[in-house]
Amino acid sequence: MRIALCGGTGDIGEGLALRWARDSPHEVIIGSRDPERARTKAAEYEEELASRGVEVSINGFANEMAADRADVVVLSVPAYHLADTIEAIADRIDSDTTLVSPAVGMKRDDAGFHYNRPSGGSVVELAANAAPDDVPVIGAFHNLAAGTLANLDVTFELDTIVLGDDADAKGIVMSLAADIDGLRALDGGGIANAAEVEGITPLLINIAMNNEELHDLGVVFR
Repeated sequence: MRIALCGGTGDIGEGLALRWARDSPHEVIIGSRDPERARTKAAEYEEELASRGVEVSINGFANEMAADRADVVVLSVPAYHLADTIEAIADRIDSDTTLVSPAVGMKRDDAGFHYNRPSGGSVVELAANAAPDDVPVIGAFHNLAAGTLANLDVTFELDTIVLGDDADAKGIVMSLAADIDGLRALDGGGIANAAEVEGITPLLINIAMNNEELHDLGVVFR
């Protein structure tokens, strides 16, 4: 399976790229608005994995080229770039493509981070509204610490909640999540439930900021 990470040069994109490239047989493609940056980061990811005895090929392209013919496109961009990124790749995706949104809208003040719920209900719902009508949108990977994902020295046992209204697309993303060692995918229902999941992320960040021993905090359901 071909996984394109649009915005794959950022924190969450880096972590997912490294983990999938190391733990699964899937082809990983890095996308960016700047294709040269995408190629540079892809080479850095290859070098990091090679230093750990994992020889894989990771290519970098502009977001549009990365998304072209991808089976799954992860929109690993901030919430405020989500609609623009989808618009840029819209003519490169179709009903056979699954879009994945891990973005969370947040704002920060002196007290800490707070969930900035979009007027559309959630960031996943914003993505669904911006995507072509026949392209399924799935929410996943919201509550994972990017630093934990990107640090391959860290072994974890964490859960990620997967949300979507298309059962087949949701199943694909749950399977991809389970391909990452130590990550369990849980079905959170439809995307109407996404706000509840996204809202956990600022809570985790605030706890991590105020408790040094919980720097790479995640969620496990028992």
